[in-house]
Amino acid sequence: MAADREPPPDPAAMRRQYGRAPLKEEDVASDPVTQFTLWFREAIDAGLTEPNAMSLATAGADGFPAARTVLLKHFDERGFVFFTNLESEKARQLSENPRAALLFPWLALERQVIFRGDVEKLSTAETLRYFVTRPRDSRIAAWASRQSAPLSSRQVLEMEWQALKRKFAAGEVPLPEFWGGYRVVPATVEFWQGGPDRLHDRLMYTRRPDGGWSIGRLAP
Repeated sequence: MAADREPPPDPAAMRRQYGRAPLKEEDVASDPVTQFTLWFREAIDAGLTEPNAMSLATAGADGFPAARTVLLKHFDERGFVFFTNLESEKARQLSENPRAALLFPWLALERQVIFRGDVEKLSTAETLRYFVTRPRDSRIAAWASRQSAPLSSRQVLEMEWQALKRKFAAGEVPLPEFWGGYRVVPATVEFWQGGPDRLHDRLMYTRRPDGGWSIGRLAP
C-alpha cells in the first residue's frame, strides 16, 4: 500500500491580480538600453534579491534548448555580458549556434524583460579586466571546476580547490585559458508589465537596419 502523501499544490489555485500602472508607448525610452537601465535601477531600489540574475537560453546543433541562471556583469549599448567556463555546455552550444535569449524575471515588480540576439565572445583583455576584480577564492574556483563535466563527488571538487589554493598561495591567480565572457547583442527586447485581469502590457523593441529601434505592442 502506498504511503499517504500530501497532494501537490494546485498551480491554478495560486491566482493573483496585477496592479501596477500600465506600460504605454509614450512613457518608455526610445531605445531599450535606456529603458532597461531605468527598470534595473528600480529593481535594485526595490531590494530584489540579485536583480542582475537572468535566465540564459541556448540551443546547440541538435536543436535541444537549455536554460540556466547566470549573472549579468556589465551592459551598455553594445550588449549584455556574462562570464563562464568555455568548456561548459552553454559554451559548446554557443559555439554551434551563437544566438541566445536572456530573461530577467522581476516578479516582485510584476515585470520581466526578454532579450534575443546574436552572441559574441569577449576578447581576452575584456575577460581579464573582469577576472581580476573577482574575489580571490572565486578566481581559484574558476580553475577548480570543469563546469558541466561529470563529477564523482563533492569531495573531489573541494580537494581540487584546496590543492589550487596551495598552488597559488604565493602569487596572483592567473586567468584560466578555458574561462571567458560572452556578449549578447540584442535584436529584439521585450518589456512585460503585469496588468489587471491578465491584460498585460508587452512592448517590443526591434532593431532596424540603420541601428535604431522601432517599438510595437504585442497581445498579452
